[in-house]
Amino acid sequence: MLAGVVSTVGGMAVAGAGSASAAPRGLGDYKLVNLSHVNDPARTNVYPGDPEFTLTTITTVPQDGFYLQYAQQGEHTGTHWGAPAHFNADQPYADELDAEDLFLPAVKVDVREQARRDADYEVTVEDLQRWEKQHGRIPREAAVVLWTGWEDRWGTPAFFNYDSSGQMHQPGFSLAAVQWLVDTGRLGRRGALGTDTFSPEPATDTTYAVSKLLYREHRISLEVLANLAKLPETGAHVLVGGTINRRGSGSPASIYAFVPKR
Repeated sequence: MLAGVVSTVGGMAVAGAGSASAAPRGLGDYKLVNLSHVNDPARTNVYPGDPEFTLTTITTVPQDGFYLQYAQQGEHTGTHWGAPAHFNADQPYADELDAEDLFLPAVKVDVREQARRDADYEVTVEDLQRWEKQHGRIPREAAVVLWTGWEDRWGTPAFFNYDSSGQMHQPGFSLAAVQWLVDTGRLGRRGALGTDTFSPEPATDTTYAVSKLLYREHRISLEVLANLAKLPETGAHVLVGGTINRRGSGSPASIYAFVPKR
């Protein structure tokens, strides 16, 4: 996959949402930004009901000549991506996706202020339309990333944000906003929703309606992202890594942004 990515980045106009009129850039014109948290058993917040994340030292250099840990985790531990089959039995598993599904133009929508006022905030169609008035049309088959500020809570109970009844509260996309992205072709046949929370929908939506709509065709989710202050509003691409499991629902991931040097 890397060879294809290098060819794509070096040989096409990546900046400006892949516009045919933009000048091609080489890899030297980009800096890499890591959008992933470090998985640490002492800090990694695990989605309620998912397997516990553990690391066990199996061998050491002094005793065995090499160092190795045994990692136990679910496919959606820490920063991760979700495959279409995660919520739709008739959609592709992780090993059935194309390399192009994992390399996408990216835009960032800053909703930190709204999320500070309302932990259940749902991004609206109007929010996305206002964003486009300022930054231009969201490119087709893009990763539309929400910057909610939740990444600052990572590794603490505040990330879950439970109320007294045990209900979790996190912001996300409204179903209407995602339907608009789908209907207008902005997500296209392949594309993604990204967020620094557990899921693209608000945590109060226990039906996962946004995820079920998103995971049609080859669309994916990018969840529990980090370092979003370094992701520009437009012009970047994201490259999604991780283990490709047979019939996988997704994978813990190293997700990198190719950010144009200004």
